[in-house]
This record gives sequence, structure tokens and C-alpha cells, in this order.
Amino acid sequence: MPDRGATRYEQLADEMAQAMRNGLLQPGERLPSVRQTCQRRGISPSTVFQAYGLLETRGLIETRPRSGFYVRTQKRPARALPKAAVPQAGVTAVSVSALAFGLLESTRDAAVVPLGSAFPAAHLFPFDALARSGARAMRRLKPAQITSALTAGDPELRQALRRRYALQGVPLAEDELVITNGAMEALNLCLQAVTQPGDVVVVESPTFYAALQALERLNLKAVEVATDPQTGVNLDALAQLLAGQKVAACWFMPSLQNPLGALMPPARKQALVALLAQHGVPLIEDDVYGELYADMRRPPPAKAFDQTAGVLHCASFSKCLAPGYRVGWAAAGRFAATVQRLKMMSSLATALPPQLAIADYLAQGGYDRHLRRLRAALAAEQQRARRLIERHFPAGTRVTRPAGGYFLWLELPAAVDALALHHQAMAQGISTAPGVLFSADRRFVHHLRLNVGHPGDARVDDALRRVGELASLAASASG
Repeated sequence: MPDRGATRYEQLADEMAQAMRNGLLQPGERLPSVRQTCQRRGISPSTVFQAYGLLETRGLIETRPRSGFYVRTQKRPARALPKAAVPQAGVTAVSVSALAFGLLESTRDAAVVPLGSAFPAAHLFPFDALARSGARAMRRLKPAQITSALTAGDPELRQALRRRYALQGVPLAEDELVITNGAMEALNLCLQAVTQPGDVVVVESPTFYAALQALERLNLKAVEVATDPQTGVNLDALAQLLAGQKVAACWFMPSLQNPLGALMPPARKQALVALLAQHGVPLIEDDVYGELYADMRRPPPAKAFDQTAGVLHCASFSKCLAPGYRVGWAAAGRFAATVQRLKMMSSLATALPPQLAIADYLAQGGYDRHLRRLRAALAAEQQRARRLIERHFPAGTRVTRPAGGYFLWLELPAAVDALALHHQAMAQGISTAPGVLFSADRRFVHHLRLNVGHPGDARVDDALRRVGELASLAASASG
């Protein structure tokens, strides 16, 4: 029986999943088109796309380019999802920088297969078009622009970003946006704006190690909250934590969370924002992967539901358009003036040439076309990598099914020490990201984050096979 509390797209997905279990939809069979489903059921295209996206994240269907959606043919049972973490109660002092620095150093060597990298393959980005835009923009540069764009950033780029926010249903005040040196500066400035040394900040479990590094640098303490591999932060656990603990801020990634790839449904994002507003706790929303969704429609950020200007939304072009340009931004709500002052007192400004290049590129109208190609390439590579993991990794391995992005989070058998596995793989020229990086108390001993955003890299298949073999050896040695 359908869940009466479910949304319309969840109900549709559940009905279709039941049809698959009953044999009414067979493996390999093409699903009705979005238009057909809309006509038959009297629902909107967005509802159908969301339902099909949910079925895809459950591993029940697959997208075939230029063909449609098909019931997935499974020659073997799909890997189970990693279990949701249950963090220990209490605050934790943070110390992960040394381990994170070692990982980042390992990914700089081009000879190393970058399964531990934080970036997709460089060939996926339009560097030639960006170079042409940069040259064109610099020829138009007026001397007065060199100083007029200090601190807040280039006006044309800020206006272009405000237009994109508006398309997501997020109107921004003209002075709310601050251009930063990548998303990390935006996130750090926002964190400084809402905390004092010694304060407690709630993070996901697991969470991106850069968030932990920022807390460590500012002498802040972390409290981890249970996070589901598919739907994100457990709101009941968060409500209980907020009721019993003085919290200065939350740093969450509601869309395509790193490392899990979790995507909070819109209703849960709305409930999250309302819960934090009730307690007067600011939300620092890390949305650097928000453009890499696999669905047909961009999921709204948590900021779309912000009624109190308490969401500090941070993003960048580093993962979706221009790695190395270091152009990010913060839409910091009621804290925007504080963030701008902190920016002025630290880095003062973001380099103007990359801002101008990106502003010109956006004006040419090719950005969304590039994003469609990028999403399709990453989605296909993610599915391919999951098949290789199913084939080569030991029995009992659990793996996420993200709704976009390019990370997979693996829970290995208990006998496998992921940090030891990382060192063994590095000896063979393969980097990975061991799970201990993603928690303040280094709890994820048997977990691994893999970057599968490298379509066309012939080394990846062999690297996944070898890491799987090393994990299998470790698992069998304990038996």
C-alpha cells in the first residue's frame, strides 16, 4: 500500500517498483516515456522525472542516452547501500589536517591513478572556450574595473549568478553575493561570520574532510549527526541534538553530499531550514556539487526555503566548469555584510581575470549545454564503475547509488582496514580516500571514497580491479 506521507513522485516510484517485483515490468523493458506517463496519470513532467530519478538511485532502472529509461537487468544482486552512521554523543576536537595533506599530495602526481582525487577528469571542462572568453574579456577591460570589483567581485559575474539563483526560485538582494577564491574561502568566511573559537558546529557523518580542516583551523569543535546515504541528515537526530546542545552553526551539504552522494528531497530540505530557524542556528550550505545532478531538473538548494535569511549558501565553478580558476561565491543572507568585511580583512579580493573569463563564458550561452554533457558523462561513468566494483570487490562490500556527482562511498568488510588498503594501493600507483578522513573521530575505518569521474582514462578499470583484489585479500586473510 502506498505511503500516505510520501510525495507524489515517491508514490509513483513505489508503484513502479512494485510492478517490477510482480513481473509486470521485466528486466530490459523500456519504461513509458515521460510524456506518456504524464498523460496517463495526470501529473507533471517534473513529478515523473523525480520518480524515475529515485528508481535510478535505487538501482532499479537505468538511463540509456537518446533512448529513455529501462528496467535494469541485474545478473547478480545489487550491492547493498552502506549503513547510516550512528555517531557517538558529545563534541570532538578536530585533527585531520596531516592525513588530508598527505592525500592531497598523492593526487598531484599525474602518474597516479586519481581514485582519491577531489576533481573530475580535466578533459571534461571547456578550457579552450574559457581561454577565448578570457582573452576577449581582457581586451575589453577598462582601467577603472581593476579596483571597482574589489572585495564583492565583478558586477557582471554577480549579476549572472543572481539570474541563475532566480531561476532556482531564490531571489537575492544585489549586495548579498560575495565572489571568493573558490568555495573553500566562501565556506571559511561564512564559518568565521557565525562562530567564535571554542563553539560547536554540527557536521554530517561522514563529512567532507575540508570542513573538518576548517573547524580545526578556527579552533572549533565538531558534533556529528547521523546521515543517510540517500536522503541526507537525519532530521530527528538533529532535532534531538539541538534540544540538548548549544550549537553555533551547521555545515551541511544537502545536495550530492561528499562523500556519500546523498541528496535530500526538497521536503526534507524545507524541514531542515525550518528546524534550524526555530532554534536560531545558521546553516552553512555547501553546494559545490549542486550542478552535477543526474536527474533532468536541478534540485533546489536549501536556501530556496529560507524565510529568515539564515542560510549561507556557498558554491563555486571548480567542480562543474573551471578547476584551477578558483572562482566561488557566498550568498550569505543576513550575514553578507560580515562576510564581506572578513573578506576585505583577509584576501581583500578575488583575481579579476578568471572572473571576467567566466562572466564572458556565461554570456555566450554555452554553460548549460556544457553541464548537460558533463552530467551525462559522469552518470555513465558512475554506472560503469559500480558494475566493476560489483565484479571485483569482496562479498559484503556495500556501495552507494548517488543521484549525481562522481563519488562512490564503499563500506568494506570489517576485516579490511581502508587506510592500510590506501597505502597498499599507493604502492601500486593508485590513490584512494580512506574513510578515516571523513570524521572527526576517524570512525570510518572500513570505508573508502572513490572518485569515478574519469571517463576515457584507460587506467581506471585496472585500478578498480587491483584495489578490489587487495580488499579481497585483506578480507580473506581474516577468515
